[in-house]
Amino acid sequence: MNKRPDWVATTNIYEVNLRQYSAEGNFRAFAKELPRLKDMGIETLWFMPLTPISEKNMKGTMGSYYACSDYKSINPEFGNEADLRELVNLAHVMGFKLIIDWVANHTGWDHSWTLEHPDYYKFDTERNEFKMASGMEDIIELNYDNPLVSAAMIDAMKWWITEFDFDGFRCDLAFWVRLEFWQQARPQLDAIKPLFWLGEFDEMEKPEYGEVFDGSYSWMWMHESEKYAKNERTLAELIGILKKYDDLGPQCLRAWFTSNHDENSWNGTEYEKFGDLALVLAVFSITWDGIPLIYTGQEMPNKKRLAFFDKAAITWNGEYELHGFYKELLSLKKFHPALRAGDSSVRTHILKHDQPAKVFAYQRATESETITVVLNLSKEELEVNIHDDRISLSKDNCRHELIAGGYVIIA
Repeated sequence: MNKRPDWVATTNIYEVNLRQYSAEGNFRAFAKELPRLKDMGIETLWFMPLTPISEKNMKGTMGSYYACSDYKSINPEFGNEADLRELVNLAHVMGFKLIIDWVANHTGWDHSWTLEHPDYYKFDTERNEFKMASGMEDIIELNYDNPLVSAAMIDAMKWWITEFDFDGFRCDLAFWVRLEFWQQARPQLDAIKPLFWLGEFDEMEKPEYGEVFDGSYSWMWMHESEKYAKNERTLAELIGILKKYDDLGPQCLRAWFTSNHDENSWNGTEYEKFGDLALVLAVFSITWDGIPLIYTGQEMPNKKRLAFFDKAAITWNGEYELHGFYKELLSLKKFHPALRAGDSSVRTHILKHDQPAKVFAYQRATESETITVVLNLSKEELEVNIHDDRISLSKDNCRHELIAGGYVIIA
């Protein structure tokens, strides 16, 4: 059985969209942000793909991060190898972990392998060309029926660990790649150093992938909570989804989020999707059992969609309005023993109360420590009485005045 690093139990993840992070959009410019992110409580930095981008069939003026042209090279848009080493070393000294986005299912049309190893790819006999990935004409699919593909892919992944000392991978569309590849790749790469593996799949739909990865996506929760925010779901239905996730067990941790690069660019910011519930759901993401995921700019907060194939840098206002909000919650996540993720000594219990259609309340507890979270998901100011006989709350804590769209945390 795979063993995840212990630091994963208390970590959080901050997704770095380097292209749009600044006007420069490079390693050196981002390095200046590290002290601010460290103070905010960020633990793990996830960098979207750092590999060069294919020019053939490129979308937009700059192309997709996910259309790689060389797995063992760095996109000159971001800097050079020396710049990356300097950034990684500085981040490690400051206490950050770093994971890199890895695209194992497909490459761009002019990846070096298309000339050197055309047999690494699936072939479309009708079109007489490499097979395009489903719905994405700028990328072509690799053929894992050829065992040489797995060997070459693992070799490329090793390069980023041995050359730059990354601490793990966020694996793009992990469920598009056959499970056997990940089962082969993980032990070989973990032999270099213990790594963190975050896979882009929902364990509710692909539970077998949860046997390989340390963390997975909570796509179903994210989509259903958006429907709730738009009055298309009830709170009871949402809680039912959480219970289904819980039934999967703690082997593969869920990453909880309100935004990421795909959601922001294609479906809207968290404020477009969730409205007034955006911050309440952020509280949930940080305090429920799992790993909170924060996207570039949410701390400002950024309220615009970021272009995917073109340059459109965030316009930082220098105020970082939600810096303190995240700092307080992420500190609680890191240091409170009842918020450890995937820890068998922590129990998560949904609380009974008198506002079941509008308030979501839960307690997480060890033998000696507890934390209670009460979320008002309505637009009304409410008073809630908790009357759950399975927990111990003092009289002072049994009644909460909740502002509309607010939350109460008792540690």
